[in-house]
Amino acid sequence: MLLSVMLQAALAGISLSKLGATIGAGIVVIGAALGIGKIGAAAMEAMGRQPEAANNIRMSMIIAAALIEGVALLAVVVCLLVFFIQ
Repeated sequence: MLLSVMLQAALAGISLSKLGATIGAGIVVIGAALGIGKIGAAAMEAMGRQPEAANNIRMSMIIAAALIEGVALLAVVVCLLVFFIQ
């Protein structure tokens, strides 16, 4: 299936680097969404088990989510640079 998409892109005049950049950006966004979802689920479960530690858990969750968002934003910017520069 991927080979047919690449072949169609090549026939349409789109370079494979642009196709790779768009696929890479999509993978980055999906990975970040899954990571933040897992962090949120684990934090909610931990707060349910130990309500007295909710503030510390919430702060750790926000820091981890911000780090994931930062890495995802950097990866999307790199993919967009590849898309627009080449």
